[in-house]
Amino acid sequence: MKLTVLGPGCWGLTLAWLLNDNFEDIVIWGRECDLNEDLIINKHCSKPLEVQLDKKVLFTSNLKEAIKDADIILSVVATSGVRSVCEQLKTSGIKPEQPLVNASKGLELNTLMRMSQVIKDVLPEQKVVILSGPTLAKEVLMGKPTAACVACEDIETAEFVQKACNVPNRFRLYTNTDVIGVELGGSLKNVIAIASGFAHTMDLGDNCMGTLLTRGMAEIVRLSVKLGANPSTLYGLSGMGDLIATCSSPMSRNYTVGAMLGKGKKINDILNELGSVAEGVKTSKAVCDLAEKLGIEVPVSGAIHEAVYTDITPQEVLSKLMNRKLKKEETYD
Repeated sequence: MKLTVLGPGCWGLTLAWLLNDNFEDIVIWGRECDLNEDLIINKHCSKPLEVQLDKKVLFTSNLKEAIKDADIILSVVATSGVRSVCEQLKTSGIKPEQPLVNASKGLELNTLMRMSQVIKDVLPEQKVVILSGPTLAKEVLMGKPTAACVACEDIETAEFVQKACNVPNRFRLYTNTDVIGVELGGSLKNVIAIASGFAHTMDLGDNCMGTLLTRGMAEIVRLSVKLGANPSTLYGLSGMGDLIATCSSPMSRNYTVGAMLGKGKKINDILNELGSVAEGVKTSKAVCDLAEKLGIEVPVSGAIHEAVYTDITPQEVLSKLMNRKLKKEETYD
């Protein structure tokens, strides 16, 4: 069995490391500018996390060779690059029957599409699977156990990926056919994770954190159900499970962004310091655009969008959330 990983970022390298014993051949594709001597020769990466890959892992910038005869293609590129990579896959000979597993969590900013929609827009015949769940890379690399979801409209494809990528005692996979719910749960929680880091830095307390997770979850469910998700999916691994993990851990890049915002730092400085992608930043805008389009209130996401894109102070953000018009508690309509 051959695994091809698209994207030599932190999560892509972590997955290649995790799945090493499941596949005879592993090839990691990246742009020439993303591949360095340490990766290619030493199979090693030191930032943002240290990853030491097996000597059998190969790196290449030749996409056609990377995907040739691949049993599973794992896409772990930033959401802003998914469309471009799919266009390259289209001209590089990808076959419709090769499962393309997307592990990037976010929405395309200009179209507001989910990643599976972006992939299908370019590769309409492709078998698309979504991998999502509470998967903090640092904990995975430490060998700590977790579980995730593989979602596909075709249950047989989901089951194939489940069996191929399940790692006993460390990485338990569940199947799901609710692609919309799994994708949106994994994407929208990133915005709430920013809010969580924000609240933690401001020392707002555990009561506030409980409130934030609950009301944040209500926004995720409302928006996702309106877009066709099954509400029960949002209380599963890719929704509530991922939300709890990313909202409670400084290992989360989105949580870290929120923590820095809570200190009054500006987003450009934060991203430069972070040195890696935090999908919740752009997703906060996409969520607000979607909510406006659908006529849905998303006050927590709206506050984070404002904190990211304007000069509002942390205290003003808190005041706007706490002093909104009083209303009945609802999760989704």
